[in-house]
Amino acid sequence: MNKLNKKIGVTAAFLGALTIAIGAFGAHGLKQLVDDASIQTFETGVRYQMFHVLALLVLSFAKPLSEVTLRWVFRFFVGGIVLFSGSIYLLVLKDFLPISSKIIGPITPLGGLLFIGGWICLCYGIYKLK
Repeated sequence: MNKLNKKIGVTAAFLGALTIAIGAFGAHGLKQLVDDASIQTFETGVRYQMFHVLALLVLSFAKPLSEVTLRWVFRFFVGGIVLFSGSIYLLVLKDFLPISSKIIGPITPLGGLLFIGGWICLCYGIYKLK
């Protein structure tokens, strides 16, 4: 396993553990703090995070893909997790944090665009395989 694949695998494993912890908090700790709609929104962030963690894990074992493709998909997916899922978590918890939702709200779609960019980059990288 080369350095980049190892970095992607380690990041995926760490983010996987973090996703489980965040999901457990959402399932158990949020019930007393927010309404059901907010919990469902929080779960959306957790679900998208886990989908992309699993995609990163698969990528860490992808030998035929070029290093450039792997690097860019990794960047897009991690950025998407931080911006998309992270902003959703902050929006749900905005009443408990000193952060304005006006600042956080526009970040979520940027994270979604990073996810889309990662998938398009992956698609192109697979298409270029001989």
